[in-house]
Amino acid sequence: MGWNNPPVRWKDLARTLAGGVPPGDHGDSPAWGRRRETYRRPDDLPARSSDDGGEAVRVPYAELHCHSNFSFLDGASHPEELVEEAARLQLDAIALTDHDGMYGVVRFAEAARELGVNTVFGTELSFGLATPQNGVADPEGEHLLLLARGDQGYRALCRAITAGQIHEKAEKGRPIYDLGAVAEEVAGQCVVLTGCRKGAVRSALVTHGPAAAAEQLEILVDRFGHDNVYVELTDHRQPLDSTHNDLLTQLAEDFGLPTVATTAAHYARPERAPLADALAAIRARRGIDELEGWLPAAGTAFLRSGAEMDVLFRRYPGAVRRSALLGMECAFPLKLIAPELPPFDVPDGHTETTYLRELTWEGAKERFKGKPHEEKAAEQIKHELAIIEELGFPGYFLIVWDIVRFCRENDILCQGRGSAANSAVCYALGITKVDSIAYELLFERFLAPDRDGYPDIDLDIESDRREEAIQYVFRKHGRLRTAQVANVITYRARSAVRDAAKALGYSPGQQDAWSKQIDRWGSLRSTEKDHDHDIPDDVVQLAFALEDFPRHLGIHSGGMVMCREPVSQVVPVEWARMADRSVIQWEKEDCAAAGLVKFDLLGLGMLSALHYMIDLVAEHKGEHVDLAELDLADEKIYDMLCRADAIGVFQVESRAQLATLPRLKPTEFYDLAVEVALIRPGPIQGGSVHPYIRRKQGREEWSYDHPLLEKALHKTKGVPLFQEQMMQIALDVANFTAAEADQLRHAMGSKRSDRKMDRLRERFLAGAAANGVDAELAQKIFLKLKAFANFGFPESHALSFAHLVFSSAYFKYYHPDAFLAGLLRAQPMGFYSPQSLVADARRHGVTVHGPDINRSLPHATLEAGTGKFHDVRTGLSTVRRIGEDVAKRIVAEREANGAYSDMADVARRVRLTTPQIEALATAGAFAGFGGDRRQALWTAGAVAGERPEKLPGLVGAQAPVLPGMDGLDIAAADVWATGVSPDSYPTEFIRDRLDDSASSRRAGWPTSKTARACWSAAR
Repeated sequence: MGWNNPPVRWKDLARTLAGGVPPGDHGDSPAWGRRRETYRRPDDLPARSSDDGGEAVRVPYAELHCHSNFSFLDGASHPEELVEEAARLQLDAIALTDHDGMYGVVRFAEAARELGVNTVFGTELSFGLATPQNGVADPEGEHLLLLARGDQGYRALCRAITAGQIHEKAEKGRPIYDLGAVAEEVAGQCVVLTGCRKGAVRSALVTHGPAAAAEQLEILVDRFGHDNVYVELTDHRQPLDSTHNDLLTQLAEDFGLPTVATTAAHYARPERAPLADALAAIRARRGIDELEGWLPAAGTAFLRSGAEMDVLFRRYPGAVRRSALLGMECAFPLKLIAPELPPFDVPDGHTETTYLRELTWEGAKERFKGKPHEEKAAEQIKHELAIIEELGFPGYFLIVWDIVRFCRENDILCQGRGSAANSAVCYALGITKVDSIAYELLFERFLAPDRDGYPDIDLDIESDRREEAIQYVFRKHGRLRTAQVANVITYRARSAVRDAAKALGYSPGQQDAWSKQIDRWGSLRSTEKDHDHDIPDDVVQLAFALEDFPRHLGIHSGGMVMCREPVSQVVPVEWARMADRSVIQWEKEDCAAAGLVKFDLLGLGMLSALHYMIDLVAEHKGEHVDLAELDLADEKIYDMLCRADAIGVFQVESRAQLATLPRLKPTEFYDLAVEVALIRPGPIQGGSVHPYIRRKQGREEWSYDHPLLEKALHKTKGVPLFQEQMMQIALDVANFTAAEADQLRHAMGSKRSDRKMDRLRERFLAGAAANGVDAELAQKIFLKLKAFANFGFPESHALSFAHLVFSSAYFKYYHPDAFLAGLLRAQPMGFYSPQSLVADARRHGVTVHGPDINRSLPHATLEAGTGKFHDVRTGLSTVRRIGEDVAKRIVAEREANGAYSDMADVARRVRLTTPQIEALATAGAFAGFGGDRRQALWTAGAVAGERPEKLPGLVGAQAPVLPGMDGLDIAAADVWATGVSPDSYPTEFIRDRLDDSASSRRAGWPTSKTARACWSAAR
């Protein structure tokens, strides 16, 4: 139940034994990550054919009103499932009309393109919402169904949705639309359907009769134009459906408007109806039984063929065929809306190209001047600039440079990561800190000459100030031209079980208990049998259906998109839960598929910690540390790392890294890059770790399989570790061009067509033969490349991280006091808890003090001490129930009006609750007032009543004489109040018992009961 991993399947074991590799995207991530694969036609779906031998007559029909599960807890089918069913039913076209957005249109369009189905894009806007509608049995408001007429209609529709979603009074889940503004935006470019029971016309008909419905229809005609309004007929086999359709048909005749038939589908096939009911219950936050009165009597909201619809709507001649005609009129492929980047503001007399050249050469003079490879760098920069200009990417580099410039000018630590470090231009611009010429990095790993999209430059920004950079981008480019990428939160195993149990009426306690019986990792279908559980089968089956369904929209960790035209014309923008954040309605894979350019502004906790360390050293020691000027050859740093003294050091503090450091024995900066890349799932599974260490230690003789491999593998002693090496081998062994080498990396690292892979293999073997490599060896090298491609780590990425490894190690060695304070302030981060970091700092001679009401800041800081280093004082915000805001109030009051005189003074000047004062007393924050913690705890309840409006001294706050706390009591109090015992470690109080236990074990005596008794006594 959470502690065990699922069993390895035989096919996975067989693949591993055969030298196969796990799936993944194998991009710039530290190892690899899973991502949504490109849509593929199901095996059971026959190819569409227009030749049936005349044996069947197909009735033309297009579904114009259809919700997917991207209506969030409303639709019960994935967009792809809807398209597949439309293909099976041979529909002329299908529309996607999810509520208030275009969330699923990219997946919808991908599937339709693969299956040859015509697509219509629309939405159903929600008017008159007082609050977000989750938790409501029957959501309020009226709906307006709009269909885009081609790509310009789609743009207008996106703008209209955005206007409602980011209205100044709107909130997430509650857009505010103005009918007049919507009509002005989309009139003539979108079609209006009168909609389902929530549509204004049908709702008025049911509630107030034909006259009221006519008034609403007249409003639509006046607003949107007579030629753009269609009366929608739906029939879900409800008792009054035919009656309402008769009246609507009569209204259409009176107004001279056409009718169209729809299914108002919420799922692809009839068997999804129970799932739709469950989703409605989850949305309403009640069980299905409680929601029964609001649920449809029969599950009829599924897709139907033209023949079925023709039978269902036989009394309304032409309605079905008009749907087909309208669908074909509105259909268009989504790829028509490819966006461009916004222009960059350059100084007068410059173009983007000339300005990039000027900035690059200025930076090159600063960063390459006087280096042995200065001339080589100049040639490489000319080569890179030529490719950048040929591809039309100068503006992209200027946008990234501008963000880095903003960070630098505002004293925010920032550095590029990933394949951008392969570029001398990026180094010259200050985007990365890795000299690609010195480390012989391959530029084409970053930007190949025939690349069909922008390169990927990720920026690591100190996490505590990343928001400033994000808001700068919003200010510079505007809310409509830039937004953050969304993250679609989907049901996973535990959340699916929990919500399935909720929908089926089980109690909250039972929901939580069952969800905890399921492994949090892996698919529920593949891991459900791996655990002993008592989850009822109906809950399990419903959870199976829910898994991978969209639950709600979140924010991507750092992705932002920008467009020359408003991004709101490409995809709607809406408010996020987080203040001042706006997000598009697509996630990163959808953005990539549609051609949107994404910039990743990623928060990195170690950069925040390093900034705190720099500031603390400057403030308390008067020493300025410039990370760019550190001596990367400092032997003392490498000696420390060789001793595995690396707790708290970035990337090399895990137990596996600590075990490897003494064996690898890093002696130069490149060794740190190897260390970062070596202890990863991929190299471990690929069998690269031990051979490299043996060769590094001189215990293994080795040679290259062929002399042509030397250039690629000489830096890593013949062991392939980096993706760039794979590309270099293709260049050297098989005479690949840089573009072909990049194609090979992509083809090997992801699921591509066999035809493309076969072509590249034949190209490799032919090129190798031309270089005199025999066929058997060439085939062996290619197979090694194929296996390696799936676990190779980008060398550029490893070098970027190696700088942070060295920087954090520098502070650990020379300033362990500032190192600890910086790490504590940047929490949560890293591998170790604050308790372990404090204990390690004490071993290095640092004295650590707990929080003090008159000496502590909200966060950890330094203060003068008697030893070699400054003392570390932990912050008030770490005290239980205090937090950052209250701690800042306490410190601000102290700085404004002087130190506190006693506990009553604290309570009078800062309004604290009794639990807050008790927590401060337990943490020892009042020790400066005299007495011990037990007396302070006694007093806490009394002084909590002190207030500025009361006369001082009325509250009795004198504690009686009480026995003091011993060392164990103080340690327990510290851990309870702050999570850290600054001058002790829990095991020291039972050290003698543990020693006795060890002696007993050596004597062969049983010890388990003794050990339990020791821990019981210590607690």
